[in-house]
Amino acid sequence: MDETTRRLAAARENALSGGASAPVRPEVRASWDRARSRGVHPDRSAAPVDPAADLVRELTRKHRLAEVWPTLLRTIGDAITQPGHLVFISDPHGRLLQVVGDPATRRNAERARLVPGALWNEEQVGTSGVGTALALGRPFQVRGPEHYLSVAADFNCSAAPIVDPVTGATVGTVDVTYPLASSNALAMPLVAAAARLAGTQLGEQTRRRDDDVRARYVDHVLRRSGVRSALVGVDGRVLHTSPAGWLPPQWAASLGEDGPMTLPDGQRVVVERLSPTGPYAVHGVDHPERGGDLLLVHALGRSRALVHVDGVPRELSLRHSELVVLLAAHPAGMGADEVAREAYGPNGKAVTVRAEMTRLRRVLGYRLRSDPYRLVGRISADFLELERSLAERTGGEALDGYPAPLLPTSRAAGIEALRDGLHHRVRGRLISHGDADALARWIASPHGRDDVFVRRLLRAPDEHASPGE
Repeated sequence: MDETTRRLAAARENALSGGASAPVRPEVRASWDRARSRGVHPDRSAAPVDPAADLVRELTRKHRLAEVWPTLLRTIGDAITQPGHLVFISDPHGRLLQVVGDPATRRNAERARLVPGALWNEEQVGTSGVGTALALGRPFQVRGPEHYLSVAADFNCSAAPIVDPVTGATVGTVDVTYPLASSNALAMPLVAAAARLAGTQLGEQTRRRDDDVRARYVDHVLRRSGVRSALVGVDGRVLHTSPAGWLPPQWAASLGEDGPMTLPDGQRVVVERLSPTGPYAVHGVDHPERGGDLLLVHALGRSRALVHVDGVPRELSLRHSELVVLLAAHPAGMGADEVAREAYGPNGKAVTVRAEMTRLRRVLGYRLRSDPYRLVGRISADFLELERSLAERTGGEALDGYPAPLLPTSRAAGIEALRDGLHHRVRGRLISHGDADALARWIASPHGRDDVFVRRLLRAPDEHASPGE
């Protein structure tokens, strides 16, 4: 043991036994103090190893560092081949994902729990190459006795955080560890260079993915003209806004369920998940008090339904009009087979329904859910509102709410049943109320001009006959 190592060992023993001062680097002493305040014990604490080995392999395979592993190996390849040297790759929490080195050295390291799955952050083990580099946010070397755990005091560790320069996020660390008795003046420069090159490569990949996401989704996000819109990535970064700057660069709320929400700054928005794991479309709702977060459906007297999605009007195709009306009339939802029968007849196919629902979701966004297919959130449909209030309306009021039958050009079986049922109930309300002006308006309308019974009723109001005649 050389003089420097003996001095460090004496300083460590003094500091860890409660000594007031120690002639060590301030970063090391501050790290020791943090460990002691967290209750980490230099002799009784150990790095927890979790999760199981097969899960660690799966985590490693899916981790972003897997994309730059070849770059890291090429940069620090000389260190791997030297006797007694190990290379560690960790995630941003200090969990070791990869341990590379000769078998004998790896077996020796296992006694200190330097194995895949072990957590080597400061919270668990105090001062270490991986943990302290993460805590400081910069490359750092821990020499032998500077380690907080006694079991690691026989190793020198040089580690550096790997940072994605686009997101600013620490993705993990790279560490070169070798026995205290060895020396390697190039370990620290090699590690810093490897981390820097890996970060640059990750940044380039992030930029390419951002461009791909913009190319795929930005037209969908901007389809609502005149509305504040944004494209938000899975990591919460705002990739595009229109107009520019109405959202900060980083999303300031949870990206969980889609739907209406209020941001910390008070802005009212609706969030739409564009794929199962993101990204997300965000649209501003300028006047929520005017029903901006209400799904409005106008289908009476219209061959193509008009919907207002979060305050934005859209006229649907006839087929999509039929689907929206059917779903509005079945709030509990409908399976694909049921929709196929109601919209396409007995020969309808569920696969056709699924394809149309995918297209319809581009218009309705988060308002349309599947399994079963249903509309969610606050919904108001003119034909349903008329149905609910019909018993409370006078004959004239019933007619005011019934400009014409529901989707009059539709031949879908489910729409025909809804249309005929509502038509007969409105007619029955007019007849039971007996308002002559309303009855006259009815037979003057295209949908009531052939109603022989109402014409006879107007000519002989005291005549008692069945409305079905």
